[in-house]
Amino acid sequence: MTNDLAPSVQMQFMRPEQLEAAARAFPVVYVPFGLIEWHGRHLPLGNDALKAHAILVKTAEEFGGVVDPPVYFHNGFDQASLVPVLTDLFNRLKKTGFRVIIGVSGHNVQGQIDMVNKALEPVLTDGTVAGVGLWEMTLSECDESNSDHAAKWETSNMMFFYPDLVDMSQLGTGPLTPNMKPPDGIGGLDPREHASKEVGRRNVELCADAIGRKARELLESLPEDKRSFNLKEVSPEHWWFI
Repeated sequence: MTNDLAPSVQMQFMRPEQLEAAARAFPVVYVPFGLIEWHGRHLPLGNDALKAHAILVKTAEEFGGVVDPPVYFHNGFDQASLVPVLTDLFNRLKKTGFRVIIGVSGHNVQGQIDMVNKALEPVLTDGTVAGVGLWEMTLSECDESNSDHAAKWETSNMMFFYPDLVDMSQLGTGPLTPNMKPPDGIGGLDPREHASKEVGRRNVELCADAIGRKARELLESLPEDKRSFNLKEVSPEHWWFI
């Protein structure tokens, strides 16, 4: 697996005929979630959304489907206001013709998954689409696949996907403050000792494979007559927007 992210599976880069062909081949849409948050002094603030998005691009490259642009709203926002907006987004994706909607959060707190699943719930009630909210490693967690906060795993992911955005020199050489305490804000194994591009690559492979297999499983869980792309065609005669 390389760290290149194919524009051909990212919705914002696709032309209409590309979107239609991808959705007809595998009518799954992946929606990455994250936020802007301190991730140590050595990682980008958008780490969580960048991580989720990139892993989902790798999933789509391997299994098919389309990746929506990252959503940077999170469970810290007023849920009474935000959840209906996310439900509207999922309904728009449903009306576009997708049969499976998978929301994947790189922000690994339970409230984030609860938010995604609550927003999905009314979209799934009629049984014409399937969907679920996950962390990127929910289905692949093992010795080679996990997450943390700006430590071994998240640093390794960024080393693999975005090495130019990682500056390990910012961590210095002294002891790091444990348990996500200031000023380091790192929770997990010391990335200076445990993080690497290869660790990130293997983690991404396992995450992407597990999410892709879940997408297949969800599609196959639908009645046979509900497993195909459900928009007549993507054209000016059938205008839509998400």
